[in-house]
Amino acid sequence: MRLSGVRVGFALTGSHCTLAEVLTQLDSLAREGAVIYPIMSEAVDLTDTKFGPAARWKEIIARYTAQPLVNSIVGAEPIGPDKLLDVVVVAPCTGNTLAKLACGITDGPVLMAVKAHLRNLRPVVLAVSTNDGLSMNAKNLGLLLNTKHIYLVPFGQDNPAGKPNSLKAKMDLIVDTVIHALQGKQIQPVLVSPA
Repeated sequence: MRLSGVRVGFALTGSHCTLAEVLTQLDSLAREGAVIYPIMSEAVDLTDTKFGPAARWKEIIARYTAQPLVNSIVGAEPIGPDKLLDVVVVAPCTGNTLAKLACGITDGPVLMAVKAHLRNLRPVVLAVSTNDGLSMNAKNLGLLLNTKHIYLVPFGQDNPAGKPNSLKAKMDLIVDTVIHALQGKQIQPVLVSPA
């Protein structure tokens, strides 16, 4: 088990169409021995969508961890001073979250978790899923690619013909990206075809 005893903060943000795919990675992390600490943005915690009710995502997470759900800024803040985690994974990482991280905005539990964790100079892994990754958010992605302790799950255009600005991480590479990030390395190649 490559992640035996590693404390992984697993943060979900509101790319609801990607949640089912992302949550399958909890099984991969658990099989590798990770101790999973769930974190949810308000959009995932409180919103029922055509992709599933909020309660469904919480039920899936509960299968893989006995740790309490962090779903508030107050709940996320101790991650830093108490050094609770070894790595934080934000998957899916929406364009909204990407932009706020790039600008240092901390207005929700996921953003607070990342900020608190980074104060300890520990790795954060981002798995992007955004329709504007090659337009409005391209500058934010570029900034974060060059930010110390931030690592990207390999990503690419998920629908170049229908959504030419859309980017999506290859979610099945989350575990490998985490392993590299814990060693201070960016997994390569970063740009791939997600399909």
